[in-house]
Amino acid sequence: MNWIFEPWPWYVTGPLIGTFVPLMLLLGSSFGISGNLESICMVVGAGKVSDYFRSEFTPRVPGLLFVTGAVLGGFIAGNLLTNAEYMVSISDEAHRIISDWGITQFDGLQPEELFNWNFLFTIQGVILLCLGGFLIGFGTRYAGGCTSGHAITGISAFQSSSIIASIGFFIGGLITSHFILPILFGP
Repeated sequence: MNWIFEPWPWYVTGPLIGTFVPLMLLLGSSFGISGNLESICMVVGAGKVSDYFRSEFTPRVPGLLFVTGAVLGGFIAGNLLTNAEYMVSISDEAHRIISDWGITQFDGLQPEELFNWNFLFTIQGVILLCLGGFLIGFGTRYAGGCTSGHAITGISAFQSSSIIASIGFFIGGLITSHFILPILFGP
């Protein structure tokens, strides 16, 4: 039963994710997260403020169930099913670079030094978590979807806009990893 406390390999999780794409399409929704923010705004009553949020709610239920399951599943996996001694496996070179930036904690799923309330109130925290979050939200809206929606659903449907968006996501990740993070955390 130890397997449930460790990350599952790609050959298990990949097919599991792959089964959700046709299932979501059969339920009249698409596989992705960002479009559900609009649905959440509808649920909390944004239609009273803007006509944009007044539309039929029933077709949005599968997507909201998917997001609710993702959030609950992430909470359960991160808080109840994660081995306390688990360390994310990274290369020695990545370990050295990240250590040079002053990030020394490598146990758990993410560095506690970056994901805490104190870090949020630093310059790096505001840039990474607040500005980065805003840019992700803006980019998701501008690109017409998030990484999971474009890279999984869009590319599998051979949508050129999703292929272009996914290439942009990877380029943005490379720029952030090789240029922005070293500036924020470098010596």
